[in-house]
Amino acid sequence: MDSPLSPSFTPDSPYRQLAHALDGLPNRFPPAPDESDLRLLAKLFTPEQASLAAGLLPEPETPAQIFQRLERDPHETAILLKGMSQNGLIAAGKTAQGRLGFSLLPFVVGIYENQNERIDKELAQLFEDYYLQAFGSALEIRPQVHRVIPVGESIPNTMEVQPFESVSGLIERTQAWGVIDCICRKQKALIGQACKHPVDVCLVFADTPDAFAGSSYIRPLTREGAYQTLHRAAQAGLVHCVSNNQRDTWYVCNCCTCSCGVLRGMVDQGIANVVARSPFVNRVDEDLCTGCGECLSACQFNALSVDGVAQVQEIRCAGCGVCVQFCQQGALRLERRPGESAPPVSEQDWRSARRVARQAG
Repeated sequence: MDSPLSPSFTPDSPYRQLAHALDGLPNRFPPAPDESDLRLLAKLFTPEQASLAAGLLPEPETPAQIFQRLERDPHETAILLKGMSQNGLIAAGKTAQGRLGFSLLPFVVGIYENQNERIDKELAQLFEDYYLQAFGSALEIRPQVHRVIPVGESIPNTMEVQPFESVSGLIERTQAWGVIDCICRKQKALIGQACKHPVDVCLVFADTPDAFAGSSYIRPLTREGAYQTLHRAAQAGLVHCVSNNQRDTWYVCNCCTCSCGVLRGMVDQGIANVVARSPFVNRVDEDLCTGCGECLSACQFNALSVDGVAQVQEIRCAGCGVCVQFCQQGALRLERRPGESAPPVSEQDWRSARRVARQAG
């Protein structure tokens, strides 16, 4: 990830071209007025890599299709594609014909998270600079990037819960489980702003057994190990966030408002709707509540107050259920929020909805 000492950001710079291509994706990569977006890309990509990545499409193409369409040297293109894929800078997957292909990868969630092994103090500061300058613009578009999903034990057994609403359901229906370090908390620690929450709690899933065996940065887990990691994250008061679609969910970010890039938008940038709420809302049993206030510190969304008994500000409540498990009196519970719409069914549906929202905006 060595960057040039003085990258040239001329109007035809490959970094400008790549930044423009990334900002054209549904996830967005908003331009920064101080060019911190370009400095961030220059840390990650060589000029040659940036030029090639800027020409990739959102859907996978074979190397032959790529060098023919872009009129590039086949050998050089193949080497660049392989190297960028190995470093998590572009996506590798199957084309519609079932062949190996490469495509442009969003910056978040995508390129940035793939730098978990390689992030250093310089990259951490570059990301922080960019985050403070421009990243909030990407969080304001609906449907949101992340969706809050409640801890299963916070939901009464009498309540019907759809599989995509339950973290436990994700663990049950997949065949491989792994844990990685939270890059957000690593990033904040590298710039001297570490928070108290555990780092090794981000879960990943796959439908293929032993999918993470031999990985250099994903620690494989058993199903029971995944449950234990989830429980450890819940006990630390972390909020469970997943991709904002019903199918093919492959990760659970255990988030905090002090470090995690998406939730920080609610605090640092005053953006209220950075995550889609769960379909649940917190309720208080006033007969059981003693007004002790223990729940206040558990809520990262400032949705609770105490006036004799606990009070819930529904507009702020994300329905995560974190506070429920910390109430010693059992006075808090989640109820289904009336009229709450389901998230997009597939990732493709999510992309389409984001694209329409951007065009309308």
